[in-house]
Amino acid sequence: MKPFSILIIDDEPQMRKLVRTFLEKDGYTVEEATDGMDALSKVYKLQPHLCIVDVMMPYMNGFEFAKELKRTTNIPLIFLSARGEEWDKVEGLKIGGDDYIVKPFMPGELLARVESVLRRSYQYQLTSQVLTVGPLVIDHFAHTVTLSNKPLSLTLKEFGILETLAKNRGRVYTREQLLNIVWGENHQSTDRTVDTHIKTLRLKMGEAGSMIETVWGIGYKLEVK
Repeated sequence: MKPFSILIIDDEPQMRKLVRTFLEKDGYTVEEATDGMDALSKVYKLQPHLCIVDVMMPYMNGFEFAKELKRTTNIPLIFLSARGEEWDKVEGLKIGGDDYIVKPFMPGELLARVESVLRRSYQYQLTSQVLTVGPLVIDHFAHTVTLSNKPLSLTLKEFGILETLAKNRGRVYTREQLLNIVWGENHQSTDRTVDTHIKTLRLKMGEAGSMIETVWGIGYKLEVK
């Protein structure tokens, strides 16, 4: 479990559930609030490390909540909104927002932005989560991979697949499991999408690509030769 708690503030239950699913899968502790007023009543009790705030909400919108929050705390916040106009982004950042994400968004983008804000805000608390498997060194927070001491350039999805397989080397993951973990449960992708990313990942890894083994009729696993 990561040492960070996050408060999601959004009046749409489905959106709160979606964001919560992504964050909890990545190891965060998550709480919810339905609007700005509800959030203010919870934030001082829960003391979250980060707030993810929708802009358009009843009773107290995201901008109004942010102004109240910043009067008495330094809790970082990320605006999450369907309003992508330049004015909204500038206004959100001017009143204390640390980032502004426009809906719809990809799970990988959300998690990367969350980690970036937490890293900037709580650097003294972050310990580098480095995973070493054979010639591979995977740094979760830095989002980097080295192979035999050489940097490996990966996309977000390739990184997610490799990290998932490496965390539980020897465990077989079905294509559907990889889709749910890396793409998110509401993905519209097919098994073929995973196969394509695995193929590209193996090519980038060269000879070490054989560490990713196909388990016919089931899925994939990672083993150190």
